[in-house]
Amino acid sequence: MTATRSSRPARRSSPQAQHTRRSATITGGVEAMRRARALHTNRDGDHLAAASNGKNWTVILFMAAIHLLAVVALLPQFWSWTAIATLVILYWITACLGVTIGYHRLLSHRSFRVPRWLERFFATCGALSCQHGPIDWVGLHRHHHKFSDTEADHHDSNKGFWWSHMGWMLEGVPAMAAVPRLTGDLAADPYHRWLNRWFLMLQLPLAGLLFWIGTITGAGGWALVLWGIPLRLVIVYHITWLVNSATHCWGSAVHDSGDNSKNNPWVAAFTFGEGWHNNHHAYPHSARHGFGPGQLDITWQHIRLLRALGLAKDVRLPRAAARGNDSRTMS
Repeated sequence: MTATRSSRPARRSSPQAQHTRRSATITGGVEAMRRARALHTNRDGDHLAAASNGKNWTVILFMAAIHLLAVVALLPQFWSWTAIATLVILYWITACLGVTIGYHRLLSHRSFRVPRWLERFFATCGALSCQHGPIDWVGLHRHHHKFSDTEADHHDSNKGFWWSHMGWMLEGVPAMAAVPRLTGDLAADPYHRWLNRWFLMLQLPLAGLLFWIGTITGAGGWALVLWGIPLRLVIVYHITWLVNSATHCWGSAVHDSGDNSKNNPWVAAFTFGEGWHNNHHAYPHSARHGFGPGQLDITWQHIRLLRALGLAKDVRLPRAAARGNDSRTMS
């Protein structure tokens, strides 16, 4: 039986607790900005180079192209059950195995441990989501948790839904300058460094594989490429971004996490359990996000399976989850 470590206890919300810009800024905003400046300064006191505050035309043009190709994929000549199956399988591989298990709960928060080969597999699945390589994704996510919903947060939800959903990435992201200080554990692995540099190129062998499958099955090579890459990427993008936007706008907040995070069941349904976001911000190192009544967490079920197979060790859970129906947890 694997012992499970307990994550830190949450701060319970009081009747006066308000998850608004006012509470986040007044109670932690000034301190957050001080810490952010320190994080962006090297040991010699020099300010680290940050991204320009102007438009990021590389990202803008890439997003425009990928969204246009996603629309092309929906043309009638590209529809087939094989194309739909391809989309669903790759959605699970990249969004669930890659982003929620790999990039988020494993690499960003180290809420459990797996063998190195399996960690690299999950990181590769995450890289196939085309949401940065593992080092940059994890660094930005850890930065977000340090400064959530303050002015130092690169997708501060107080700036509006559009900004937290997508607008922030269309401009320079100053938080990128802090990534090296936040990701020393990942940068120590040469495979993660390689993946961080070349993650975009992974779409090329995937495209070749999909074209070959589409050709031999009669579904059409270009049909599977369009459904398996641009259409799938756009769907995974927006569903992932809903965690930054929708779950900081709508839902219930049962914990005083000091920011705008909410538990949102419909976001949880599409993101394999990531929508229980207030739980996550209260217990950021927990491998399980949905531990309230009726809170289905598909990602956690995957981790439970890995643990049962002896592949996941040191699974971290908060006492709130340990009191649930998983008898193998320890608080």
